[in-house]
Parts: sequence; C-alpha cells; structure tokens
Amino acid sequence: MHSALAWGPWRHSEGRVAPADSTAGGPHAEFRRAWRSESSAAPRNADGRGDSRWPLAVLNMNNCNNTDDKKDEKKGDDKKEEKKEEKKEEKKEEKKEEKKEEKKDEKKKDEKKDDKKKEEPPKAVWIMDPATDTYYNWLFTISVPVFYNLMLLVARSCFNELQMNNVTLWLVLDYSSDALYWLDTFVRTRTGFLEQGLLVKDSKVLKDNYVKTLQFKLDVLSMLPTDLVFLKIGLHNPEWRFNRLLKLGRLFELFDRTETRTNFPNIFRIGNLVLYIIIIIHWNACLYFAISKTLGFGSDTWVYPDINKPEFGRLTRQYVYCLYWSTLTLTTIGETPPPVQDVEYLFVVIDFLTGVLIFATIVGNVGAMISNMNAARAEFQAKIDSIKQYMEFRKVTKDLEIRVVKWFDYLWTEQKTCDEKQVLRNLPDKLKAEIAINVHLETLKKVRIFQDCEAGLLVELVLKLQPQVFSPGDYVCKKGDIGREMYIIKEGKLAVVADDGVTQFVVLGDGAYFGEISILGIKGSKAGNRRTANIRSVGYSDLFALSKDDLMEALTEYPDAKHALEEKGRSILMKDNLIDENLMAASDAKELEDKVCRFEANLEVMNVKFRKMAAHYESYERKLKQRLANMENQVRTLRADE
Repeated sequence: MHSALAWGPWRHSEGRVAPADSTAGGPHAEFRRAWRSESSAAPRNADGRGDSRWPLAVLNMNNCNNTDDKKDEKKGDDKKEEKKEEKKEEKKEEKKEEKKEEKKDEKKKDEKKDDKKKEEPPKAVWIMDPATDTYYNWLFTISVPVFYNLMLLVARSCFNELQMNNVTLWLVLDYSSDALYWLDTFVRTRTGFLEQGLLVKDSKVLKDNYVKTLQFKLDVLSMLPTDLVFLKIGLHNPEWRFNRLLKLGRLFELFDRTETRTNFPNIFRIGNLVLYIIIIIHWNACLYFAISKTLGFGSDTWVYPDINKPEFGRLTRQYVYCLYWSTLTLTTIGETPPPVQDVEYLFVVIDFLTGVLIFATIVGNVGAMISNMNAARAEFQAKIDSIKQYMEFRKVTKDLEIRVVKWFDYLWTEQKTCDEKQVLRNLPDKLKAEIAINVHLETLKKVRIFQDCEAGLLVELVLKLQPQVFSPGDYVCKKGDIGREMYIIKEGKLAVVADDGVTQFVVLGDGAYFGEISILGIKGSKAGNRRTANIRSVGYSDLFALSKDDLMEALTEYPDAKHALEEKGRSILMKDNLIDENLMAASDAKELEDKVCRFEANLEVMNVKFRKMAAHYESYERKLKQRLANMENQVRTLRADE
C-alpha cells in the first residue's frame, strides 16, 4: 500500500522494534529519529518491555496524503475561501446598506410629496348647500318628473287607449325623467350637510354619507332599467316602471321646505291636503277601471259599462266616470251601484275604510288649520271681553268705554296687536338685537343726544324701546309731570298745546322726539326733571318710549357715554337759557354733602368692624396664652415624675 516506503527488518532497541527504511534521507529519516528519541524516553512496562504505543503517529509522513506541502496548500485555500466569504459578506452588507439608504430616500421623497399635497390647496369641488335657493329650485325641478310618474304611470297602465295613442310622447317624457333621476343622484352625492355647525364640503365624505343612507338604496332601485323588459313584451306595459315611484321622498321634501318658506303656511297646508286627497281619488279611479277591465266591461252592474257603446267608449268619459265613482266611494256619500262578485265587495270595503280615514283626516286638519288662523283673533277678542267686563263691573263712564273699544279696534285694524317681546322670546339674544337694530336703530339715531354714542350703547337702548299707541285727544305728558320717559314719534301727529288743551303752539310729526333732557337729570336745570309742556295726540299716534331706569341701566356699562350725554344735555339747556348756576352750585354742594355723609357712614361701619376684629383678636390671644400655660404645667409634672 505504501509503495514509497521499503520497510526492512525490525530492529530491537530497548525492547522496541523500529522500522528500517531504505531511504536514508528525506522525511523518513526524520521520522525515525523522532521515533527513537521518543522510544528512549518512554517508560517501561512491568515485564521490562517498552510501551508499544506510537505517540508520534501524527507525524506519519506518507507521500500519499500527509505531506506538509499539501497542508500548506490547504491552509492557503482555506484562507482564500475565508477571504472570498468575507468579501461576499462585505458585499452583502454594502447591498443591505444601499437598500436601506434607498428606502430612506424613498421615504423622504414620499414625505416631500405628502408635504406638497398638504401645502397645495384642495381642488375646488362643486357642492350643493341645502340652505340655498339653488337647492330649493332643484327640489322643484326634480319634483316635476316624480309627480309625472306618480300621476301618469298608473293611468297609462290602466287606460290602454291613453298609452297607445301617445307612445312617442311617453317615451320622451319617460327617458327625460330618467335623465333627471340620474342627475339627482349625482346632486345627492354632492349635497352638503352640517357637522359641528359647519358645512361639510369633502366630496368623498359626502359620497360615503349618502351611500350609507336608506335613500341611496331607494334611488338605486328607482333607476333600475326595468324598461329592458319592453324588448320582449312590448312598449305598452308602463307598469314595469313603477319602481320610479321610489323617488317620492323628493316631493315630500319640497312640500316641507315650501311650508317653512311661505308666509301663508295655513293656506299651503290646506292646499297640500287637498292635493293628497286628489291623488288618492285618482289612483282609486284607475284601480276601479283596471278591475272592471279584468272582470269584463259591462259584465255586471258594478263594473264600468261596456266600452263598445259609443257613450262609454271615449277616453275622457272613461276617466271622468271612474273619477266620479271614486269620489263618491271615498267620501262615503254612497249612491253607487252595489257590488256583485266577491272581489268587488272586497274592493268596496277597502275603499270605504280608506274613505273614513280620509274624511277624519280632512275634518281634523282643516279644523286645526282654521283654529290656528283664528287663534290671534280669538286671543284678541278675549282681551276685549275681559276689559269690557272690568269696565262694566267698575261702572266706567260710557264715553271712556267707547274710547277704549275704539283703541282696541285701531290696534286690530292696523295689525298692531302682537307683543314684540312675546313674539321674539324664542330667538337668541343676538338675533333679537339684529331685528331690533334693523327696525328701530335709524329712529333712535334721529335723537340729537344719541347721534355720537357708541354702537354698543345704541344696541342696548334699541332693545329697551317700548312701542306705545295713543288715541286721539290723549295727553302723552302734561306740564309739571315728573319725566320718567322720553318719546320718539314713529307715526302720527302730536301737538304742543296750552293749558286749555285747545291752543296749539307746534305740531310734531314722524321722527320727532321729546323728553330726552328730563330723563338725564341734568344738574342746574331750572325745570329739574319736570315736564315743561303739554303734548297731546292729534289722531292715533305710534310712539317709542325709553324709560329713565332703562337708560341709566344701560349707561352703567358706558360711563364715558353717560358723561358725554350729560354734557350734551347741559349744552342744550345753556343754549335755551335753562341752566341756573346757583342751582348747579347748590346741587354740587348737596352732592358733596351727600358724599361726605356716605363717607362718614362707611367710616363708622369700618370702625365697628375694626372694633369687632380687635375684640376677636384679644379673645384669641387670651385663649392661646391659657393653652401655653397648661402645656407648661403638664411638662413640669412629667419631669417631676421622672
């Protein structure tokens, strides 16, 4: 097996046999020398023989597979492989890092794109605001095809002549209504709604909100192309289009919004009720004709007469006859031919029950509407009756009673019976202020002393104006009366008269005002807060009154305006020479004295409070000293016990 080695006889050296090699040099000689040195140093066994193990077998230097050159080559190859693997791992790591960097770059690009999208304003999308007139007009537009389908589909299905004589017209109207239905669905996807008080304008949100509603399902069903059945059964079967009636919600929505918008809601409700009744009678008439057609025209006395007779063959006579029969039946008037067959009896019973419900609805709704229409008159009449009863009970003179009744008649005739505060009580304060400003602000600005006032003060005063109506000959104020109110003439004529009540010095018209100085309480005024003239109503006069208390209450929040008003009033009085400086000085002295008295009273109160506080302090100090003394005694007692 080992051809390179020529093994000679075994030589015994100290009980061991060494191989003989014919090769003198080379690795074999080295192997022998090593073996000998190891064998000489190896321990002996008990029988005197050396250890037979070969400790240097690892140094077997076969030329076939254990040479040093091959080991070196293997080591070199291993190192190369390790380097290759290291290079591969480095390349892999570099690729991973490159991928990570690429991902980071992509993320940055995406973030930049998102930032750009955020920065870019959203595209303007058409949105239908349900609070606008455009939406109301669209409701009216879409209600036309809905009403067309509601009234004519059933008529065309029952009256064959109506359908066959106008096929082209019906096709145009049908598919025009279908186009409007599709357009209405698009409008619904863009109809905004309020969320937290703001109109939602996101088209995606609006679309999702619409898709979730029941109306979306009804709209989809109403637009199903059931007309495709016509390709197989013919055009004269309009009953396959009855799914278009699922759009009735639009018609009801139009009625609700019209009732809210109109200034005559009671009249509209009556008209709406009559329309519902007509629709029910129309449908019932069509069903009667359809049943008659199924049972056979003229087959008995209850059904529609034989259409072969010229008298009953015309389309107009057919519809009018059925409408007349339906009206008699539903209004329970009767006088119609009695039914003969079971189906006829059942149909008439259902009609009678429906008629009873309709009659009850009519009576109830019309009665309620009439009551609402007369509610204001009934309330006003109740007030007049109570006043009459009071005057009769208190034995009021006939002349005065007539004046009171005439005053009430004037209020009703001129439609001035409503109480503004009662009418506006359900509105928020801001809307009340806006209405009052819209109605009264221009009138208030005509008063000289209020022309340069702050807008906030004018708003406060506008809300406090009280309307008053005076009859002919009534005194608005008399000379010497205490002035608690100022007046602004809205409508009518007032005369400044002498003490006799006849002589007129001047006549005041619309927009005039008086009594503004007396409610300010100007210091030094010769008249004080007394009226200086007699003012009498010539005819019926409408005035706005502003009381002194309301003015002062408003001025508490506007001290600068109060000072400015007093200065304006003082300047007006000085121009008319109605200021007395002695009275002004006296009033100042009196005011100063009042202030001193108030100060002394306040000082006395403070002294009393201070004395009470001092007494409380002394009492608390004594209690605290007593507690400290008790604690000291307890400590001494404890020390003595120890």
